[in-house]
Amino acid sequence: MASALLVHLARLSALGRGRSSLLTPAGEPLRAGAARRTAVSSSTGAILPKPKKTPFGLVRIALVVVPFLYVGTLISKNFAALLEEHDIFVPEDDDDDD
Repeated sequence: MASALLVHLARLSALGRGRSSLLTPAGEPLRAGAARRTAVSSSTGAILPKPKKTPFGLVRIALVVVPFLYVGTLISKNFAALLEEHDIFVPEDDDDDD
């Protein structure tokens, strides 16, 4: 609901600025929440350089994901041990050997 409202407001503001198209300079339609660059030229008319892109490789992703997965596993393991120690959640031993 909120994203539809943002898209509607973006369309209204784009039409209010005199843009005849709701497409980005690359020819893609506008998306709610998508970062886009609105200034392509300076006040003197010079074209601005392309924005700097930060490459995100698999190594950088792994350096972020692996430690958080490890910390999450430690927290869940310790919490499960705490629950079992206080007999809050203890699985029943079902003997099906009858």
